[in-house]
Amino acid sequence: MQPQSLTATNFFFKNQTHFYRGKVRDVYTISNDLLVVVACDRISAFDHVLPKSIPFKGQVLTQVANLFLDYTQNIIPNWKISNPDPQVTIGKKCQAIPIEFVVRGYLTGHAWRTYQAGGRTLCGVTLPEGLKENDPFPEPIITPATKASSGHDEDISYEEILKRKLLPKKTLNALYDKALSLYTSGVNYAKERGLILVDTKYEFGLYHEDLMLIDEIHTPDSSRFFYLDSYEELQQAAKPQKQLSKEFVREWLMSEGFQGLDGQLMPDMNVDMVNQISSRYQELYRAMTGTALMERSYEDIFTNMQESIELGITKLT
Repeated sequence: MQPQSLTATNFFFKNQTHFYRGKVRDVYTISNDLLVVVACDRISAFDHVLPKSIPFKGQVLTQVANLFLDYTQNIIPNWKISNPDPQVTIGKKCQAIPIEFVVRGYLTGHAWRTYQAGGRTLCGVTLPEGLKENDPFPEPIITPATKASSGHDEDISYEEILKRKLLPKKTLNALYDKALSLYTSGVNYAKERGLILVDTKYEFGLYHEDLMLIDEIHTPDSSRFFYLDSYEELQQAAKPQKQLSKEFVREWLMSEGFQGLDGQLMPDMNVDMVNQISSRYQELYRAMTGTALMERSYEDIFTNMQESIELGITKLT
């Protein structure tokens, strides 16, 4: 039997001015100044929401993201104000910069698929010859992507960002520096816990003209992790690395003939697969924090969540 999960919310709060449902988050705007972000248990891959939700996924995303938002405040301010519920973050409403800054330390995922197909340039960055899947780059690279309001995000180069005047050069350089500093911080944190932060994405925004880190950070949805102790052995044997990320979901979908392309049918996700995905998310939480996830109760979740959010808003208004 599949455990309960939170697929969606339909709240309406005092002074609510906007509502947006993303692939996995429900976002409420309060007085055009605050965001209430509910990380539901939906899961997406290849820009499609999968048919079943994953128990405790939203809790893992929220708690890991909050951990790193607190941990990296010395590098750049961020949007978070409070965390009134295991799946809710209240924060500053920022003007989002429509570019994701993807930092890659290893040749894997999208970069590997490009490389395997013969590509040696990704987002204007030249990739070295002679690399195997999951090999490290000589140094981390940044491969930006434009944030699409619908459909797929698109790779873009540093030069193209400037050419299209998406950002001033000074701002772009500052964000490159911040992205690399955040990645280095994440790499060091993960290493202390026996993990490798393989690649990740960062999103930024402006709050009263100040640059801010927004959205999530170093979660299994935005990042990829390997185990440090088995990495070298698996690489030498040309074996797959164990993924502590959403990549294994993408790999399962591809094995079932689905990559989100026109005409492809989403495969059925049985209870065993749902439970396996939930276990992977909790495994990363345990590895990252050193403690097991205290699984939230789904009983009366809507009432309890709404009351917690309303109290959180009241404290800020």
